[in-house]
Amino acid sequence: MSVAKSIAKRIQHMTKGRPFLSSLFGGSGSRASVNKALSRLVKAGALERVVRGVYMRPKASKYTGKVRASPLTVMRLMTKANGEKVQVHGAEAVRLMGLSTQMQVLSTFYTSGSTRIIHVGNATVRLQHAPKDRFQHAETKVGLALTALHYIGKEALSFEVASHIQKALSEDEFKTLQACQMPDWMRTALILVNI
Repeated sequence: MSVAKSIAKRIQHMTKGRPFLSSLFGGSGSRASVNKALSRLVKAGALERVVRGVYMRPKASKYTGKVRASPLTVMRLMTKANGEKVQVHGAEAVRLMGLSTQMQVLSTFYTSGSTRIIHVGNATVRLQHAPKDRFQHAETKVGLALTALHYIGKEALSFEVASHIQKALSEDEFKTLQACQMPDWMRTALILVNI
């Protein structure tokens, strides 16, 4: 069976509107032949190229028309494929912890990879390189609290803010937060609210 036929057969069973990486078909043939087959499937309308290396089966909704791929799903696919860790940006972490009501204008995440921007249709996601200590307990409430504390910074970290974060976490989560690698000023603030 040719590379094109093999790929065409496999995509028939894939969920419409769910992005996937072209590397998924690495075992079907050479990279060039896989890319050529995917390109032909896009021209035929059987696939949609979301961004370089990311495709999906087209999906339509009777209410909104053509369904677009979620920029966050695409970003997570790409970073996972690169072996990168991802964490919510500090500005968003502060909002999610209930310490601010300001929304990000541009969806931004910390990454262990390089700083870059991913465009998905009209949407944009920014990935900002961050030090490895920002990824402790990534994508958990503890990681969110730690990211928020780093973003707030030494000068703005008050007893009230530290107390708010303590109350937002369970007792076990707060203990896990205290055990994280962090600057002395942050550790002191967390100790003071726990006395």
